[in-house]
Formats: sequence, C-alpha cells, structure tokens
Amino acid sequence: MQRTVNTAAVVPVLAGLIQKACYELGDDVVGALRAAEQREESPYGRDTLRTLLDNAAYAKEAQIACCQDTGACVVALEVGQEVSWTGAPLTDAVNEGVRKGYGEGYLRKSLVRDPLDRVNTGDNTPAMLHAEIVAGDRVHITVLPKGGGSENMSALAVLVPSAGAEGVRDFVLKTVEAAGGKPCPPCVVGVGIGGTADVCAWLAKKAHLRPIGERNPDPRYAALERDLLERINDLGIGPMGMGGRITALDVHIEQYPCHITSLPVAVNFQCHSARRASAWI
Repeated sequence: MQRTVNTAAVVPVLAGLIQKACYELGDDVVGALRAAEQREESPYGRDTLRTLLDNAAYAKEAQIACCQDTGACVVALEVGQEVSWTGAPLTDAVNEGVRKGYGEGYLRKSLVRDPLDRVNTGDNTPAMLHAEIVAGDRVHITVLPKGGGSENMSALAVLVPSAGAEGVRDFVLKTVEAAGGKPCPPCVVGVGIGGTADVCAWLAKKAHLRPIGERNPDPRYAALERDLLERINDLGIGPMGMGGRITALDVHIEQYPCHITSLPVAVNFQCHSARRASAWI
C-alpha cells in the first residue's frame, strides 16, 4: 500500500542524527575500542586507546563533537518503493537537514563550494547523498560523517580477473601500509569488490554502515574479512600510528557483480571515531 511522506519530515530527523553521530560513538565502536585496549601489546598503544575511550565518554556526556573534523556528511537513504514524496525536492530537504544539524550542533563546516577555488560553503552542504530503492513503505536514513584524514587515504584499482582473491588481499594490505597513521587508526577498513569504478568506491564506503563485528553473509568474503583483519594487525602500525598490535578494529567487505574483463577493488578508511547514526521514517 502506498504511503505519502512530506520531505519536510526528513529535516529534523537528519539534523538530530548528525548531532548524535558526532557526539556519541556507537556501542559497537566503544566495545571494539575496549576490546582493542585489552589486546594491545604496546604500552603507547594502550595509553592511546585509553585516551580515545576517555574522549568518547566525555564527548557523549558533554554532548560535544568527539573529533573536531566533523566531516563531509554522507547520507544514505533506503527508500521503500511504496513511498510517495510530497513537498520540496528531497535533495533540498536533505541539505536543509544537514544545514540545521551542523549549525545548531556547533559542528565544524568543512565543505568547499568548488574543488579549486576552495571557498567554504559555510553550512557543510551539500550532503554526499546516496539513495537506494528497496521494498516496503518506509525510509531508512543513515548519516556517516566522514573526516578528511581517513577519506584522503582512499584508493581504487581495477585489477585483471586473474589477480583473484590474492590480488585483492595484496592491494588492501599495501594500501593500509602506505596509509600508516594518517587515517587515525585503529580504523575500520571498508573494501569494495566488483561493480564499475564508481560503484566499487561506493561499496567500500557503504561497508561502514555495517556494525563492527558483523561479518559478510557470504562465507568466502567473511573468511577474507577475518584474514585481512589479522594481516593488517600484524603490520605494526598501531593506534594513531604509534606502533602496536591494533591497527584495525575490523574489515568489512561489500561485493557486487562486475564485467568479465575486470576486477575492481576499492579501500575506504573510517577512523577510530567511526561515526554513524540511523533512524526510520
């Protein structure tokens, strides 16, 4: 049955999610940081992880940003095919929600209007909007504030199909090793495999929507996630690049069909402040 939703309903929900994501790390992230502290072998690494946990606790209590880089605002919408929109254009409503969330939340505005003239937009719009049509009559909204330090270490390669899983593994490990401490580890490493170049890059970022510890439902990719996590944590980069055991909190892989002649693979980092928040309309 068709359900009508006014796009104005998106604005307050999105504004609230942005502030929640920037102020309060999810239970999965905090739990992963605590587990990392217990496993970390380096004294410097343990001290760093304790500092990150103290920072997260204070940010939540004081309702302030847990990191000064409140990022570009990635917005993922899963829109039920039975939803009919009324009101202003949906993109306008999304950007108004971002404007309201960053303004009222006293969050840093990091967006520039043009990649070359570098003039700040002043309100952190436009959003990096991704929309997907799904079954049902509801809308699922997720915000993913994406800091520059982690985003800047993104990488994409289109391998030949014969490279296989070993080629994917090598590319991911070389990317993480080259990034070192720049993406503010311990990170969540998102990996996209398949699609075309643009789809693959989104898959790597979409992987961050999954809670830490939740494996890919395909056993082959779940095994690759576990293997990569172990190998990444053997690199010795450690928390904030200070050296140690825990460089990654988790590895998440998303895959999609691809052309017979290509094997695209993308890597996208999420820093230790793995921020995300979701709600239904």
